[in-house]
Amino acid sequence: MKTVNIHEAKTHLSRLLKRVGAGEEIVIAKAGKPVARLVPAGKPGGPRVLGSQKGRFEVPKDFDAPLPKEILPALES
Repeated sequence: MKTVNIHEAKTHLSRLLKRVGAGEEIVIAKAGKPVARLVPAGKPGGPRVLGSQKGRFEVPKDFDAPLPKEILPALES
């Protein structure tokens, strides 16, 4: 793991990002003290599957019922 100061990180950000993209972690330090880490971004999961959450949520029967009259003024302003 390589440590660079803030000035070097700003000056060579593109190069550092190439190294991070290759799997390396880089620590950015201020006055010799670590303040941040550049790490490779996680890969997104696989494709989403339609219907995979079936049965985990049920739409209430009164889903589209009118709201109570005492709540409406707060939503209309």
